[in-house]
Amino acid sequence: MIPARGYAAPDARSPLTPFQFERREPGPRDVQLEILYCGVCHSDLHMARNDWGFSPYPLVPGHEIVGRVVRVGRDVKKFQPGDLAGVGTMVDSCRACADCRDGYEQYCKVQGVLTYGSPDKDGKTFTQGGYSDSVVVDEHFALKVPANLDPAAVAPLLCAGITTYSPLRHWKVGPGQKV
Repeated sequence: MIPARGYAAPDARSPLTPFQFERREPGPRDVQLEILYCGVCHSDLHMARNDWGFSPYPLVPGHEIVGRVVRVGRDVKKFQPGDLAGVGTMVDSCRACADCRDGYEQYCKVQGVLTYGSPDKDGKTFTQGGYSDSVVVDEHFALKVPANLDPAAVAPLLCAGITTYSPLRHWKVGPGQKV
């Protein structure tokens, strides 16, 4: 296991407090990131306060993550140590069900794993988010961050940015159109 430090909500009413925990070891297709930046999303607040009724505690929020790759699994093809990478709201899925095969991993009912608050694929731990110093994620759910971009400015794009951009692209909204 990998020792990690972060800020966790110990329950639905308390402020975030320093928290030490363990991350699972990277598997063959995983990358381990040293977290450099993490955005703050309103969903983080909803989960910390258990507004949706399924928050496991202690809970380390944060799903707009940019970090430096420090370790890669033996089958990783996209990344090498030193690369900048971004992670959004998911860290794994089954990739075999119809939704996953169609590119809709967020609807995976077999083994969708959120960045925080989900049973991790090791079957022993819950995922903890980016208000911490490291994260382990399947390379399929990590994005390369170009070196010419400001990593602090990239972090919010991994949730708020894509949430806004995705429907515009889906509906082919262009210049001169009203939304």
